[in-house]
Amino acid sequence: MTDPQHRVSTALDGDVWRVILDHPATGNAVDVPMAEQLAAALTARPDEARAVLLLASGDRFCSGADVEAYAASGDLPGLLVELAARWREVLRAVLHCPVPVVAGVHGTVAGAAVGLLGACDVVVCARSTKLRPGTAALGLSPDGGTSWALTRALGAPRALELLLTDGTLSAADAHHFGLVGRLVDDEVATRAAVDLAAQVAAGPVRAMVRTRDLVRNAATRLLDEQLGEEARQVAESAADPEGREGVAAARAGRRPDFRAARG
Repeated sequence: MTDPQHRVSTALDGDVWRVILDHPATGNAVDVPMAEQLAAALTARPDEARAVLLLASGDRFCSGADVEAYAASGDLPGLLVELAARWREVLRAVLHCPVPVVAGVHGTVAGAAVGLLGACDVVVCARSTKLRPGTAALGLSPDGGTSWALTRALGAPRALELLLTDGTLSAADAHHFGLVGRLVDDEVATRAAVDLAAQVAAGPVRAMVRTRDLVRNAATRLLDEQLGEEARQVAESAADPEGREGVAAARAGRRPDFRAARG
């Protein structure tokens, strides 16, 4: 019998940990069970998994918070506060994941799901995807990290125009402004995300996580501070088994085997 509370599925594909939003009947709408299961799935990553891949079943990646169901409960403010707390744990699990996080998105990306994309390291997006904050039409302010993700990617003026007019962002514009990293044809979107996650998993994942830290914090540091962090982290990378393997492979004229370079 199908568990009515089932929201998220997981699978280990080689050394990629697949985390799948798996409640297509609601368009993978975000509710408390979805948020709790997603955070648990991300933190349950097996040690052998060198990358995380976020996918979704059905026609929509995520339709945002299940506001209609919450409104019927009679305590929308209280439930949204609870959901925000659970979703914060999802974003923290993505932001602080010890390995890179890749997302493959399609269909609709709405509400809190926009914030989720902003927390991922690389997003592969199908060309027909539509991204919509969706809160203005409900008389609500943004949540789920949406204002953070859109402001970082689009800048304040464009983010405000989108949020205040209840606008929709095309996949092409999301790629142009940098909210998604790779734009692909619909029919190959999932395959492209799977292949990219496998490529990332074969790379120097600890150096990638250091790179992620440098890029995310560059905008809030002075150049001298950033140079200091680069120096510190490149020294760590050079001392890491990955760095030793990469340099040894370059000197020997062979491909590095970062999977074997364990610290």
